[in-house]
Amino acid sequence: MLRRLREPLFVPLAGAVGATALLLRDPHTPGSWGRCPFLVLTGHPCPACGGLRAVDDLLHGNVVAALGSNAYVVATVLLALVTWGVWLVRRVRGLPTGWRPWHGRVASLWLAGLAVFGVLRLVVPALAVLQP
Repeated sequence: MLRRLREPLFVPLAGAVGATALLLRDPHTPGSWGRCPFLVLTGHPCPACGGLRAVDDLLHGNVVAALGSNAYVVATVLLALVTWGVWLVRRVRGLPTGWRPWHGRVASLWLAGLAVFGVLRLVVPALAVLQP
């Protein structure tokens, strides 16, 4: 059974490493994680801008601030947690994940959603509150 759980148990370990890095270097401090190349080149925030701040806010339990930093990242974290939970439960029960035909489509839809979110928060005045 431990062999079946190797991959699902590695994911939170990798996440803990990333979370530790965020807790050690605050992304709310300008320049602490460098500068966004997209922002430097275009002068506009990329769709993922504010993502590190959003995850840091979630790690500190501040969901409202996380939504203000990048709502799409907050939704992505929620989706990732649910997906990981389903994966873990299916592996514990010895069931196949059944994701092979879907993972490419899901990734494509997620990327398209990120692009749409990034554009809409810049051009729709009512969504200006979602800008980083």
